[in-house]
Amino acid sequence: MAVAVARVTTPDLTFDHLVSLTTPLGLFEHALGSAPRRDHGYCLDDVARGLVVTARQPEPGGQVIALSRVYLEFTLGAQDDRGRFRNRRRANGTWMGDANVDDHWGRALWGLGTAAHSSPDEHVREAALVAATLGFQTRSTWTRATAYAALGAYEILRAHPDHRAALDLLTDARTLLGRPVAHPSWPWPEPRLTYANAVLPEALLVIGSALEDERTLADGLALLSWLSVQETRGDHLSVTPAGGWRLGEARPGFDQQPIEVSALAEACWRAYAITGDRVWLTSIERCVAWFTGANDLGLALYDPTSGGGSDGLHADRINENRGAESTLAGLATFQLGRRAAAQDVR
Repeated sequence: MAVAVARVTTPDLTFDHLVSLTTPLGLFEHALGSAPRRDHGYCLDDVARGLVVTARQPEPGGQVIALSRVYLEFTLGAQDDRGRFRNRRRANGTWMGDANVDDHWGRALWGLGTAAHSSPDEHVREAALVAATLGFQTRSTWTRATAYAALGAYEILRAHPDHRAALDLLTDARTLLGRPVAHPSWPWPEPRLTYANAVLPEALLVIGSALEDERTLADGLALLSWLSVQETRGDHLSVTPAGGWRLGEARPGFDQQPIEVSALAEACWRAYAITGDRVWLTSIERCVAWFTGANDLGLALYDPTSGGGSDGLHADRINENRGAESTLAGLATFQLGRRAAAQDVR
């Protein structure tokens, strides 16, 4: 039986604020209000998210294509000859720290994989494929890093189904991520929910789909269903706060962050794309609605004029700063909301 999707209007996508945070060298991580915090520099974590959003934007104009090229060049410059990545860059363009395989490595591969599959720009697609292939030669022991890398590998396989390095990464990711805990009240593979939680079940979904592993696919669907229940309160989302959550702790919790909502939207779209089950479209509609005011405070976290996204939902107010992560979380969720609306046959 088809599941009715709530009628939620997805805002238009506006990239003006993202442009204001971007220079030829990268994407500033933080903002004070709407003004870039140049002293905080650039961060690959956010640049990779920017590459995902700009590369998959339908019919992008020149503004979005230019952003995508900046984010690609930043990502390429962050990579070393072993496939690892540096995460931070100063405003003057100098890099900080050594290349490694922490979470930003996985997000970089997610961005590169998405660009290699979805970008309309041939240069971006080709360069992203080369860099992703190099990145797949190394491994991380961190679960979220590996989960994000798995998303990138899956995107590569959508364009190049026999890509050996992508298949090998997914095979190794299946071993590292394992199976959900066999406990009905707490199947989550960690002792508490933390950050961007839905990427873990989404990784199981793409692994199961690509490797034709029905058990892993079923595990991903079950874990995502459980997470969706935990992060819903009545008819709206009430997501895991920045400090995390586990059974027995008070809800709602604050500071709620947009990245948690966008991660849930990404995973639900993936579940719909793989299974065709329309129940996941309802979850995406709730994610869109969280940004526009259907949340624990009834306050909007997105400025439709500039396209800026507020950094969090506190117990009594929104965080008025509009950094890169939060802005991209809103834009990503609205992209998926538009896809979900296109599936609404009512």
